[in-house]
Amino acid sequence: MIDPLLPENDGQTPLSEEEREGLIPSYITLRAELNEAEQANILAAEEWAFKRAHNVLDIDFLYELHKRMFGRVWTWAGTSRTTGKNIGVDAYRIRTDLQELIKDGTYWIENGTYEPDEIAVRFHHRLVHIHPYPNGNGRHARLATDLLLRTLDQPRFTWGSQNLTDPGQTRTLYIEALRAADNHDYRLLLAFVRS
Repeated sequence: MIDPLLPENDGQTPLSEEEREGLIPSYITLRAELNEAEQANILAAEEWAFKRAHNVLDIDFLYELHKRMFGRVWTWAGTSRTTGKNIGVDAYRIRTDLQELIKDGTYWIENGTYEPDEIAVRFHHRLVHIHPYPNGNGRHARLATDLLLRTLDQPRFTWGSQNLTDPGQTRTLYIEALRAADNHDYRLLLAFVRS
C-alpha cells in the first residue's frame, strides 16, 4: 500500500513526521481518499471566498484562506510551516517575505506597473516561491490569485484547464513555467495560466 501522506511526484511538498500527524480524518488510508477530502474542503473554501469581496493583499486573509481550504483535513491549516522544504524560503522569513509581497502587489496595482495578468502571475509565483504552509501551497496560491484577479476586474485563470494536483503533462508544464519565473522569465507562466 502507498502511504497517502508521501508525495506522489516531483512537484509535491514532502511533510515532516509531525506535519503528517496533523491529519484529522481517521478514515484516510489511501492517496485517493486524501485527495478527495482535500478537494471537498477546497470547494467549500472557494464558495466562501467568492461570496463576497476580500482584501487578498492582506497577510491575515491569506492565512484564513489556507485554513478554510484545508482546516477540515489538517490541524496545521492556516499556520506557517516551521520546517525546511524542497522549495520555499527559510521558515523564519515567511512572514517578512509575505509582507514584502503584499507591499509589492499593492504598489503594482496602485501604479499600474504591469498589466493585470502579469500582476497576478507575479503574485502567484512569489506566493508559491515563499511556500508559507506545510502543504497545499500551489492550490492556495492559485485560489488567492484568482481572487486577486477578481479585484482587478479580470476573469479567473484557467490554469491549463486540468487538475494540477494530479501528475501529468499539464502539471509538468506548470512546474516548468514556475521554474522559468524563478529566473525572472514570466512568459511561460503568462501563457500557461490562460491555456
